[in-house]
Amino acid sequence: MENDLWYLIGSVRGGENRIRIIRLLEERPHNANQLAGRLGLSYNTVRYHLDRLCEHGIVEAGGQRYGELYHLTERFERHREAFEAVTERAG
Repeated sequence: MENDLWYLIGSVRGGENRIRIIRLLEERPHNANQLAGRLGLSYNTVRYHLDRLCEHGIVEAGGQRYGELYHLTERFERHREAFEAVTERAG
């Protein structure tokens, strides 16, 4: 998981936005439109980042296809310390 986090956050463009998405999902599940509004990003940008986070098992979607809510996975929760370490080093 730490390698996935380092790749997604520390080594590619968009890492800062992915951190912001994860921080909002720590508060509660959101749909892509809600995240876009809260972050001041386009819907397509948020969907792109959510797709990458889903591919790496950090975020998953639940509920209906339209307006589906995204939340952090149990796998991510088990590796939260790695996330904090990566964000600290990347920052």
